[in-house]
Amino acid sequence: MKIRMVKIDTFRENVIFLRKDSEFCRAQTFSPQTKVELSWNGKTLVGLLNTIDEPFLAKGEVGLCEYAFEKFGLPAGTDVKIRHMDPVKSVDLVRKKIHGEILDEEDYLQIVKDIVENRYSKVELTAFVVACAHGPMEREEVVHLAKAMVETGDVIKWDSEMIVDKHCIGGIPGNRTTMVVVPIVAAYGLLIPKTSSRSITSPAGTADTMDALADVHLDLKKMKEIVSKENGCLGWGGAFTLAPADDIIIAVERPLSIDAQGQMIASILSKKKAAGATHILIDIPVGKSAKVTSPLYANQLKKLFEYVSAKMDMFVDVIITDGSEPIGRGIGPVLEAIDVLKVLKNEKDAPKDLWDKSVELAGRILEFDPKVRGGEGRKIAEEILLSGKAYEKMERIIEAQGRRTLKEPGPLKREIVAYKNGRINEINNQKIAKCAKLAGAPEDAGAGVYLLKRVGEKV
Repeated sequence: MKIRMVKIDTFRENVIFLRKDSEFCRAQTFSPQTKVELSWNGKTLVGLLNTIDEPFLAKGEVGLCEYAFEKFGLPAGTDVKIRHMDPVKSVDLVRKKIHGEILDEEDYLQIVKDIVENRYSKVELTAFVVACAHGPMEREEVVHLAKAMVETGDVIKWDSEMIVDKHCIGGIPGNRTTMVVVPIVAAYGLLIPKTSSRSITSPAGTADTMDALADVHLDLKKMKEIVSKENGCLGWGGAFTLAPADDIIIAVERPLSIDAQGQMIASILSKKKAAGATHILIDIPVGKSAKVTSPLYANQLKKLFEYVSAKMDMFVDVIITDGSEPIGRGIGPVLEAIDVLKVLKNEKDAPKDLWDKSVELAGRILEFDPKVRGGEGRKIAEEILLSGKAYEKMERIIEAQGRRTLKEPGPLKREIVAYKNGRINEINNQKIAKCAKLAGAPEDAGAGVYLLKRVGEKV
């Protein structure tokens, strides 16, 4: 049968379309929602079958959604073979996990390979996610899962013994520290090739905010060119196939609001390992309306991060920070980019909390350098920021990646005022984030919320 692209966005799921009345469909007893395998010259693609009545496909054609067509990498009209997919043996391992058994390294590798090859149905994948979340996973199982995620994707190699990186586990609106930290660290001289995510459920991810200033779709060649010249970059991680199982698993976790610690840590560290990082700073914000709500849980995460990273030959420094309110004033891609530029330019109205936290995190990263004594990193970071070197470095990174003209914030504005005089006792992170998303962020880069007051200030 000849392949043809069907312009349907299936959000990273391989979907294959056949005419319900085609002789081939009837003869092979293909039914909707079954897994089928396409093959051509040793190349295979597994996808979920949808049968259609509409005549936009010829009876001898097989349609591939945009994602599957791009992934298969063959031109339209290529004659391929189609058959039922063989049973997935690793599903038996998922059943073991459901019954509380501990899986070994080879078990997780088999499961993750099948997930990456799209051999799991959504039901089977959900069963795996829930089993790991409520099992729970032993420490060694987290190591096995993280290593399997790395092994089943690309790994970036760098010509340096030390590659630094940072990660915040999220839950705090604004908090665009990465875009300040990277130029500080790069200006100092450490290599920090930062790959960041776009928003999944928040008003903006780092890649969304950087995208307001520069092109973030960097291929590996361009990324390495920029890093060799500027010591750092701020690209979108989705441009690479780093730990691809992670994105598939997250697509199931998010709708179910599952964020189990084992899967989260395997997700973060596998991406960092695949990106070539050797030294990583992990930021865990703690607050009433943050992702992590208690210091006890934060410390549990800290210990597990340290254990798993050591097993993966990476050094991790975990810092527990204040997550009681948003960081910065802008929430939404353009508004956050404005905050970042104000901090880098040392403008008088730059958000002090964003300035302080960025310097603290950058200082901790600089202390990865054996030449920097403990406690001296912050002072060095402050000097780099105040001297203008960080802003100059950011400008060079933006130019190297491809400068974009920063848009103006959305033209429709409404100022929300307090219904009585007083002092602000609390700002709910989740509600503020929801407001920014309802305003249109991040799809509308100029939309969002701008906070005029902070906790403790009078209104």
